[in-house]
Amino acid sequence: MKLERNIYTEEHLLFAQSVRDFVAKEITPNNPKWEKDKMVSRESWQKLGEAGFLCMQVDEQYGGLGIKDFRYNAIFIEELGHTGCGGPAVGYPLHSDIVCPYIEHYGSETIKKKWLPKMVSGEAIAAIAMTEPGAGSDLQGIRATAVDKGDYYLLNGSKTFITNGYLSDIAIVAAKTDPTQGAKGISLFLVETGMKGYSKGKPFEKTGLHSQDTCELFLENVEVPKENLIGKEGEGFKYLMTELSQERLIVGLGAIALAEAVFAATVQYTKDRIAFGKPIAALQNTRFKLAEMATEISVGRVYADKCLELHCEKKLDQAAASACKYWLTEMQCKVADECVQLHGGYGYMWEYLAARAWADARVQRIYAGTNEIMKELIARNVVGK
Repeated sequence: MKLERNIYTEEHLLFAQSVRDFVAKEITPNNPKWEKDKMVSRESWQKLGEAGFLCMQVDEQYGGLGIKDFRYNAIFIEELGHTGCGGPAVGYPLHSDIVCPYIEHYGSETIKKKWLPKMVSGEAIAAIAMTEPGAGSDLQGIRATAVDKGDYYLLNGSKTFITNGYLSDIAIVAAKTDPTQGAKGISLFLVETGMKGYSKGKPFEKTGLHSQDTCELFLENVEVPKENLIGKEGEGFKYLMTELSQERLIVGLGAIALAEAVFAATVQYTKDRIAFGKPIAALQNTRFKLAEMATEISVGRVYADKCLELHCEKKLDQAAASACKYWLTEMQCKVADECVQLHGGYGYMWEYLAARAWADARVQRIYAGTNEIMKELIARNVVGK
């Protein structure tokens, strides 16, 4: 089922082809090795930087292309998703479209000049550290602290489930500068790998996203210079809430693209697989399941494109972004599970995209705010607090 998409121009489609060619050469063939290594290679980051695919929106004075049309970022996310390689589809966009905006919008000039060019080139890899062992979706409950010592802040605490954590050269860390003020006491800091007292745990053994490095970060009396404060003290929670709509849109865009990828692979499998003397695509149950998935994916694609359009017009509100993240990740998980079923025993084998897509999909309903939190945010828009 093909629906006409009017959101992209001819220039966008040419860009999409260049991304497609790049990922076919540099990402898809390397993903099996990266899955064994539990992380993508640093070389891949540098190649992405050389190709101009990282932090495209960064101003030219900091080494970027200055592309403010988020549709180009969306195309990169979609093309990564269409590879079916879940790890790269998560790690690269997080660097460019989730971490980078905090530095762009709130960072000091010193930070921008030092780190944005390196993020654009792929020399520096970025992460964001909000989640803690005892605080996930409830960011007000974080316990990491940052004490003002005059010339620097002294950071203590730990973070967990940090995407790009192990390879990261910098991380945006959320910490309490005033534990008595709740959300108003949270501030953001740029912590650099190599700072004394800052260390990383080993990459986690995750159920899915095997090629995306995720680990714990530990802060023990880390002295962070004053210029590494992101924005103003006590305004970190406000910044997080401001940027989360884009983050949730990114998760939704990745979800629809990955669902499209596993569905396409499954359609082909059902045409090739013979059972009872004919392709299983000829069996009514298979045909009905494919019809259901095709419909849900098409519905999801229309909503994803609408949210992207709204975001480009700076009209995407928190409720719409939450709905985008919630519905599309639920649909992604449902599609992945159905595709495993249609593959039979082969759907449980890691060499098949269906198995990897199923394992990779599950966490999408958890990070960037659990889908239960998304429903609460949507409900507030419907009936109020």
